[in-house]
Amino acid sequence: MQPNTSAARPRIGERIMAAINRDPTTAPHALRNDTLLAAAAAALAVCLALVGDDSRRPDALGWTLLIAAHAPLVWRRRGPLLVFAAVVALVLPYHALDNNHGAPVPASFIALYTVTVTQRPARTLLVTGTGLSLSLAAMLTFGEHKQAAELLRIYGWVLAVVFVGIDVRYYRQYIAAIVERADRAERTREEEARRRVAEERLRIARDLHDLLAHSITLIGVQTSVAAHVLAADPGRLDRETIAKALDDIAETCRSARGELRTTLEVLREPGPDARGPLPGLDGLPDLVEAARLAGAKVQQTVRVRQAPPAVGAAAYRIVQEALTNAVRHAGPEPAVVVDLHEEDGALHLAVSDDGTGPVPGKVPGFGLVGMRERARSVGGTLDSGPCPGGGFRVTAVLPLGGVT
Repeated sequence: MQPNTSAARPRIGERIMAAINRDPTTAPHALRNDTLLAAAAAALAVCLALVGDDSRRPDALGWTLLIAAHAPLVWRRRGPLLVFAAVVALVLPYHALDNNHGAPVPASFIALYTVTVTQRPARTLLVTGTGLSLSLAAMLTFGEHKQAAELLRIYGWVLAVVFVGIDVRYYRQYIAAIVERADRAERTREEEARRRVAEERLRIARDLHDLLAHSITLIGVQTSVAAHVLAADPGRLDRETIAKALDDIAETCRSARGELRTTLEVLREPGPDARGPLPGLDGLPDLVEAARLAGAKVQQTVRVRQAPPAVGAAAYRIVQEALTNAVRHAGPEPAVVVDLHEEDGALHLAVSDDGTGPVPGKVPGFGLVGMRERARSVGGTLDSGPCPGGGFRVTAVLPLGGVT
């Protein structure tokens, strides 16, 4: 499994979203760029005022108002509405003095565009309408009607700037929505990948626990048999019994090694074919035989026609763990009953013994937890506990929805 390095580096979508939603005041070189923009607009305004009609060339007050109208543009990102209000407040008396009406247009357009791309459309239209109304009222009050008509022609360009700014604002929102959806999809894919890794790790942990606990328990019991034979009568060794116990240990080791290799292939070669064949109901006789070799008296009843591979594997592991617990906790030569039958579209499983179950007060292991997880993995349920007449019982109901 390859390490997930995407969590350590920002996603492309996150970087784009950060760029779109970034505070304009924290943009790189924002103040410097706006200062240069204000200076360029002021230089353009001076050129327009000088090359225009000589009769409307600004006087000293006009030049002061014209240059001062460009100063607020330096802070246009910090307070778009305040900057626009300051520009309008300086431009209105400039127009009222019948100065060149085209000179302050660049500064006005810059301030207006900043408002349109940063404010809601309703507020933009309200601010623009207020500014245009004040300008027109000043021209009608202090100027001539001919000058007012000229100002109306400029208003056409003003409205064009407004709608361009609104369109840019909506376009940015559209791009932000697309990037957000893509980023959300990327996060979903990563979460799904992490979920699959966690499920696979849990499955491997269950397989290793069931396999090792079962095999180690059987090896321990078989070793105890051999040790008992050796210690009971050292002068007369029952070579046949010892040889059989050692053969059983070797067979258990071979079986465990094969299952362990199948499980570890998932780690070496991840892929759909790496798990190998799942254990199923056809492997139950081997489990029962291994439990009998460990000294348990097992009665087995299987009345199931067919089960999906996942259900069969879950039933196999549950029976395996239940037999392991019986051999470990039910005392010497426990009587164990294994029953599997099909009823109402489900596999009903029961494993009971005449022992006492896990010793109270000891640290609980993962066997019962693993069995419940096995049952839940196929949509089933599992219960366990002491039997009323003594002993311990594990029951499970596993739906057979995939049976054909």
